[in-house]
Amino acid sequence: MARDFDIIVYGATGFTGRLVAEYLANAGATRWAMAGRSADKLARVRDEIGAPADLPLVVADAENPAGLRAMAERTAVVLTTVGPYQLHGSDLVAACAATGTAYADLCGEPGWMRAMIDAHEAEAKRTGARIVFSCGFDSIPFDLGVLSLQEAAIARHGHPAPRVKGRVRQMKGGFSGGTAASLKATLAAAARDPSLLGLLASPFALTPGFSGPHQPTGLIPEFDMHLNAWLAPFIMAPINTKNVHRTNFLTGHRYGTDFVYDEMVVVPGLGDLGKAAAEALAKINPLKGDRGPKPGEGPSREERESGHYDLLFAGLMPDGTRMDAVVTGDRDPGYGSTSKMIAETARLLAETQGDGGVWTPGALLGTGLRDRLEERAGLTFRAG
Repeated sequence: MARDFDIIVYGATGFTGRLVAEYLANAGATRWAMAGRSADKLARVRDEIGAPADLPLVVADAENPAGLRAMAERTAVVLTTVGPYQLHGSDLVAACAATGTAYADLCGEPGWMRAMIDAHEAEAKRTGARIVFSCGFDSIPFDLGVLSLQEAAIARHGHPAPRVKGRVRQMKGGFSGGTAASLKATLAAAARDPSLLGLLASPFALTPGFSGPHQPTGLIPEFDMHLNAWLAPFIMAPINTKNVHRTNFLTGHRYGTDFVYDEMVVVPGLGDLGKAAAEALAKINPLKGDRGPKPGEGPSREERESGHYDLLFAGLMPDGTRMDAVVTGDRDPGYGSTSKMIAETARLLAETQGDGGVWTPGALLGTGLRDRLEERAGLTFRAG
């Protein structure tokens, strides 16, 4: 089927969607279009970001399945920032799966992701649609960080590290308003349907038919003797760990069926001071009240460009040795870095072929995406 576009950015009038569109405009991307509910708003954003005046605009509404399918049929890749996905994304995934259209989003909603896997993976495999969830800060740096560590471990030792610790050492800039809305929607869904609680709690929620060994919860502050540091819970760990385990699952358990992985935040300070800081951080609820940006809001350009992050992945080998991988990003994680990551993921999907199915970025695009993000998106990956 001939397609009009390589990429359609759906949700281009939202805060993150606008950043993605601006990035593609400045990157000189061709054969792409902006999509959303309002032609007038799309035209205004097109002008404000300096995109070409003849850049095509596509009107589509999440509440109109026929319109979503018509949009999917016109493009090789749909890049969507319209969340929470459990409220606004199901019909678009169905449309892409049915039409063989690649799909990339920023989803951090594991209950919905599992529902989409169950509902559409067979159809996506049949049509060749590559459905790729979680193409932003959750969970690309973590997914590819573990991949890089295990690649180095296999090269040096002949086997992967059975135990990997993901540790957030530095992070300036928070998660996005869309992420906060998704977390709140997930909690609301679990309140309506308590059966979701087990799925949300399971590290193997995204690996149908497979459950590995017991995994650390990361919910209680602890002292890590390997890092000589106190650790606090990391709010994105519940989705990132599930995606890492799905990458392992989709790659034929390249990390081993005994693979154990967790994520926590490194807290500055030693002794009682470090312990107190970790306990205080664990008590903070970023979803309480009106904290953080609302969907459609976000930090200034200066704040985005001054943000950064530094992630450590410590692999513990059976012989007692340790291997490390480090991932860094040069923008705030929730917006500046995320918009670049999903844009380059979509561009790579448009330029490459692959088997249909419901994928993680690491399992489908792997080292090719890693190299591209280093070259174009301000990330670095070091392992050894």
